[in-house]
Amino acid sequence: MYDIVVVRGAGDIATGIAHRLWRCGFRVLMTEIGRPLVVRRFASFANAVLIGKAEVEGVCAVKADGIENIYEIWNDNNIPVLCDSECRVLEDLEPLAIVDAILAKRNLGTSVDMAPVTIGVGPGFEAGVDVNAVIETKRGHNLGKVIFEGQAEADTGIPGNIMGYSQERLLRAPVNGVIRNTLEIGDRVKQGDMIAQVAGEPVKSLIDGVVRGLIADGTEVRKGLKIGDVDPRGIREYCFTISDKSRSVAGGVLEAVLYLRKVKFGR
Repeated sequence: MYDIVVVRGAGDIATGIAHRLWRCGFRVLMTEIGRPLVVRRFASFANAVLIGKAEVEGVCAVKADGIENIYEIWNDNNIPVLCDSECRVLEDLEPLAIVDAILAKRNLGTSVDMAPVTIGVGPGFEAGVDVNAVIETKRGHNLGKVIFEGQAEADTGIPGNIMGYSQERLLRAPVNGVIRNTLEIGDRVKQGDMIAQVAGEPVKSLIDGVVRGLIADGTEVRKGLKIGDVDPRGIREYCFTISDKSRSVAGGVLEAVLYLRKVKFGR
C-alpha cells in the first residue's frame, strides 16, 4: 500500500500530478467519469477514456476495465484510468493516498478517512477537516503551496492572464447541444475564425493564437460550459505538454504525499 496513489480526475492538472508521482516510483491509478469534459485533451490522461490510450511526455495511460486490469496495466509500466466517479475501487484497493484533483471548486465526496493520506487540490477542501492537506492552485506567489490547516484561495472565476488576455482566451458553449469541431487542438487561428459549432451555432475565436484545448467532437454540452481555449503565445508545443501551473501543483502534491507518509509511517 505504501506506493499506491489514487488520483480522482484525469484532466490536465491531474495529469501533471500523476505524471510526477509515477516518475517518482508510485503506482498511480486515476479515476474519471464515463464521458470526460476535458478541454486540454492531448495533455490529459482523461483522453484514455475516450480513445483507449493516452501518452503525455513519455508516460502512457491506458483505460482500465476493472481491478484485475489495473494490475496488468501497472505491470506493463503504464497508468490505469478507471471510469469510477464514486471511487468504488477503494473497496478492493488500499492505497497510501487519495488525491482529489477533480477541480470542481467544491468537494464531491472525498473524506479524510478514505486513505491514510488525503489531499485536496484547489478550493473546496479544508485541511485538517475533510483532507490532510490542500494544494494551492491560484497563480501567484503561493501556487503549489502545501496547506496543512485551512483552505486554498477561493476561485475568482477569472482565468489566468496570458499576454494581456484572460476571459478572451476561453471558448464557451453558446447554447445547449452537441459540439461539432471545425478545427483541432494545435491549429492556428485568427480573431473571428470559427473553431466549432454547438447545435449549429458558431464558436469563434476572440483572439489570434493557437487552439490549446477543445472538448471532444460529439460531446453533449450545456450553455456557458468551457469547451476550449486559445493560447495567444501561439506555441504549438504547449498544446501537448504539461503546463507550468500543473508542474507547480504536482510538486506540492508530491511534497505532501512524501511528508505525510513519513509522519504516519516513518518512511
